Amino acid sequence: MAVPVVWALATQYPDIRVTVLSKSFARTLFEDLAPNVNFMEADLNSEYHGVKGLNALYRRLVAKQFTKIADLHNVLRSDYLRMRFNLGRYRVEHIDKHRRQRRKLVSYKNKVRQQLPSSFENYAEVFKRLGYPIDISKFHSIFPEEGGNINLLPAIFGPKKSFEQWIGIAPFAAHDGKIYPPEMMEKVIFQLIQKYPKARIFLFGKGEHENRYFRLWCEQWHQCINISRYCENMYQELIVMSHLDVMLSMDSANMHLASLTAIPVVSVWGATHPMAGFLGFNQNNENVIQVNLDCRPCSIFGNKPCKRGDYACLNNIPPERIVERIESIINN
Repeated sequence: MAVPVVWALATQYPDIRVTVLSKSFARTLFEDLAPNVNFMEADLNSEYHGVKGLNALYRRLVAKQFTKIADLHNVLRSDYLRMRFNLGRYRVEHIDKHRRQRRKLVSYKNKVRQQLPSSFENYAEVFKRLGYPIDISKFHSIFPEEGGNINLLPAIFGPKKSFEQWIGIAPFAAHDGKIYPPEMMEKVIFQLIQKYPKARIFLFGKGEHENRYFRLWCEQWHQCINISRYCENMYQELIVMSHLDVMLSMDSANMHLASLTAIPVVSVWGATHPMAGFLGFNQNNENVIQVNLDCRPCSIFGNKPCKRGDYACLNNIPPERIVERIESIINN
């Protein structure tokens, strides 16, 4: 979610040098974002593990001679690094996560439903306090208007034919409170194939659940393709995303990745809620699929067990509602 903000900072202030510090997976997103954006990888599980490792990372960062520090994470590790930079009299700002308002939003009693600032707004506010007000609305995609270079994909993808619909589906997430029941997702896929027999349905995600269900679905319908079997890295997956007509996703990383390629995302929300500020960049609220329950939202990240015990927030969403929304996007 930081990509549009970093892009805006780099392009609107071309004379500054921006270095993004993150885990290795994020390199694909930032490496070619703008000429003045660099990426610095930090492995917090081995090389920079624990306080000793963080101190080593701090010394490495100091050697880069940065003049301003933006902490867009505000967790224990980044808090420690921020403390070290503050002691060194660096100009440091950090994100306000509005934790108090979040607690009220997910409170079981006396819930306060109000739209919180998006992560994009929170990130932009950090740079504004550092002296760099930015306009993130100009960001469109990490790719050119025509999408990523499809020639970089394995041969199985081939060029997109004029009569085909390319539909992406990312049916899983990190927590149960954000996963639409697989047996109901299977009905969604079946109905989509009935409506669009020439469609190609690309299944995104990796893991035990994904492997089991993707194998069954691909055996059942030749239109289904398990992306992880053919794409060698995240960059290739992003290229595929950039050529989709629509992506169906949970409130998950794939919703955000697809949003960075400027395609419409139909997102399904259960325990979580867009009010917390995590809707994909530039996505339309009309494409949000959710049901109104007194208990929703019950979790910011979807990691809390369902107090009702039935996950009605997800089970009460009929497959037809999801299919209708996807159909409206494809037909328009």
